Amino acid sequence: MATEFQKRVWKTLELIPEGRVTTYGAIAAYLDTKAVRAVGSAVGKNPKAPEVPCHRVVKADGRLGNYSGKGGQTTKRRLLENEGVMVKEGRIVAFEEHFFDFEKGDG
Repeated sequence: MATEFQKRVWKTLELIPEGRVTTYGAIAAYLDTKAVRAVGSAVGKNPKAPEVPCHRVVKADGRLGNYSGKGGQTTKRRLLENEGVMVKEGRIVAFEEHFFDFEKGDG
C-alpha cells in the first residue's frame, strides 16, 4: 500500500516534461520537505514506470543514479536518450540545459 508521501512524489514525477530531467533534491524542495532520501525511496518504488517518468530523476551532479524498472540503468539511459537527453560516461550531457525547475515550470 502506497503512502500519501509516495503518492505525492509520483504525482510530482508527472510534471517533468519529456526531454528534461530533475533531481531528488528539486522534488523534495517542490514538496517542501528536506527528506531527499525519502523522495529517492518513493521514486524507486514507482509502480508505473516508465509511464510515470521516474527515469527523468537524476542525482544533483548530473549522474544517472539508479533505476528500479526492468533493465536498470541501461533502460534509464535508453529512455532518456530516446527523449533527446544524451548521456556520456554515466552523466547527463548539458545537464543545466535539460534541468527542469519546478518553480519556473519550464526549466
